[in-house]
Amino acid sequence: MALADSVTTCLSPPVHYMICKLGFEKKDTYDVNNILSENGEVCWQAITEHVCYLESDQSVDFTESIRSLGPVCESVNLHFKSLSKEQFVIQYALWFHWTNCTELFLEVFDVLQYIQTTEVALGLMKLTSCLERALGDVYLLIGKDCPFLLRDLLASEQLAVVFGQAVMNVLRVFIGSPYGLNLRNVLWHGFASPQEIPAKYCAMLLFLTAGLGQLLQTYLLQTKCILVHRPYVIFVSLDELDVFPDLNHETLSMAEELVKLSSFVLKTMLPFWMSALAAFKQSRYADCVILLLPQLEVGLRLLFTTTNKCPNRLLTAEPSALYTTFDEMLAKCLDNEEVNQLPAVLEEPTMASEFLWDFLNHQEGPRIRDRLSHGEINLEAFPREVANQIVAFAITLLCRFSDEDMFAFKEHMVVKPLMNCASCYHSRFHPISRLKKQVLECMKSIHLWPELPTVPEEHVQTFKG
Repeated sequence: MALADSVTTCLSPPVHYMICKLGFEKKDTYDVNNILSENGEVCWQAITEHVCYLESDQSVDFTESIRSLGPVCESVNLHFKSLSKEQFVIQYALWFHWTNCTELFLEVFDVLQYIQTTEVALGLMKLTSCLERALGDVYLLIGKDCPFLLRDLLASEQLAVVFGQAVMNVLRVFIGSPYGLNLRNVLWHGFASPQEIPAKYCAMLLFLTAGLGQLLQTYLLQTKCILVHRPYVIFVSLDELDVFPDLNHETLSMAEELVKLSSFVLKTMLPFWMSALAAFKQSRYADCVILLLPQLEVGLRLLFTTTNKCPNRLLTAEPSALYTTFDEMLAKCLDNEEVNQLPAVLEEPTMASEFLWDFLNHQEGPRIRDRLSHGEINLEAFPREVANQIVAFAITLLCRFSDEDMFAFKEHMVVKPLMNCASCYHSRFHPISRLKKQVLECMKSIHLWPELPTVPEEHVQTFKG
């Protein structure tokens, strides 16, 4: 796993160029007043004219669109930097109400003022998930079943009716389409390191969200429709998710040392790990898990590509290549029908495969990553119990994939109980596990039958039949 030290990016060269360089090629400055009216409304036509189209079939030319929009994004970023928080709130806060997450968008503005790379990436991940949820609510004004995938949602006729196709094409340049910047997926799947996400794209999405709010208000006034927000998903039966003991300050301090030493961590991703642990200490549990899940994915992807001897699968995020995601990494076989070696590597001493399937994939389980990345969870109310399990599990992986001379770490009194819990973990949300639980509950009920009050014999005789 010396590869963890040598990898400088998880983005393939074409994707790295598209995200980190393409939008910086045009050096001309762009006047923000071209896209912002005197009364603070977004001039969409001045933005949509920067989207370029292919002559062959009039589909979006994503490469030229990114190049053309680059100076516009920089102008928006500088505009936000010129505003005080109070000015920003007065001018824009109203236009975020449609997302049902106004405070989150105001927080993203704060992040842009100080440019901490991990915070910009975190802000973008939260912004895109909440924007997706809000766009889904708008979709349901007209449609019935909201698409699960963001790219299908952005390509829907329903949203084009509300916002206009040209506006939706602008959004697709930044998120949703694998041929564009695809910022949401590149971050949520752990491909981008903190320094690879330009802050100006975060600023532009903040600006576009306000603009969508303005367009939506016009649509709602014209149609007399009322936007209804779907309720958040609430985790139930938290006791079923209770695997590891509660983490204390000493364990978290030990984790910070392990992160710096473990071969499971790509050095370019180290800031994400440290920020995740800091967020847990600060009781920002949703932030902690949002930062940590992509890092578990990239660490496992490193293991997957090493053990299955397919190093090319580590560098991807291209539209022409399938992402190597949790689903494939935990499957029994590879796409060429050969046996996947990763589960065997994970199985001893940690039952990592079963834990990950339980927490992320099984339909009966909490499906934490899906629900966070699609904006289905109230971030302010994210339970400590769930974050505790994810962090504790991550610590066992850091230990499991560390050098042999780190024996003292693995045997330390605060780490060993975590390793013991991991080694005896069994699935709780696999269909067979659920069936076993139901059978046991039925047996308990049956055993209680003798305790039920019986009907006196003389009463029985009064009923016919």
